[in-house]
Amino acid sequence: MPAYAIAEVDVIDAAAYEEYRKLVPATIAKYGGKYLVRGGATEVKEGEWRPKRLVVLEFASMDQARKWYHSPEYAPALALRLKAARSKVLLVEGAA
Repeated sequence: MPAYAIAEVDVIDAAAYEEYRKLVPATIAKYGGKYLVRGGATEVKEGEWRPKRLVVLEFASMDQARKWYHSPEYAPALALRLKAARSKVLLVEGAA
């Protein structure tokens, strides 16, 4: 069953975040993930949610998503993102 990593990101250090963006794609690919959404335009239809940047990644399973997030390959990029942005991140199982 597929799983998704969904992140709402508010960049506070653009230069550092640009370095993060260079590091992270190879880590996602190594764990079989792919970008579905990467900061495109949003249009609010209901509620007050107004994310500044939204990212959605797809993985083959929740286990793969977890392995990527906690991987030694992603750790340096994660540390950089935590300094460069305020984020909300969740992993969610998809429909089979």
